[in-house]
Amino acid sequence: MITYNVTIKVDPSIEEEWLRWMENEHMPALFDTGCFDSYQLHKLLEQDETEGMTYVAQYQCKSLNEYNDYIKNHAQQMREEGIRRFGDKFIAFRTLMQKKF
Repeated sequence: MITYNVTIKVDPSIEEEWLRWMENEHMPALFDTGCFDSYQLHKLLEQDETEGMTYVAQYQCKSLNEYNDYIKNHAQQMREEGIRRFGDKFIAFRTLMQKKF
């Protein structure tokens, strides 16, 4: 199992709109690429929120092949949509994890 993990710091001025976009548009569109089997969004707790809230979006797939397909064929377009919509009001940090047991 592979987890594509995206940690996002969101400016308070866009938080509500960003959450609606993530829930209703972005995450479903990413899922609809067929590269991932499931997804979830978490809000990090016990964080300094003076510069914004921190969220973690996780997308699960069975293999690196599916993840690589996403990166090759879909990632750029998905990332650009967020930038077009919210500009520099958020920052994302991406990691890849493999489940071991």
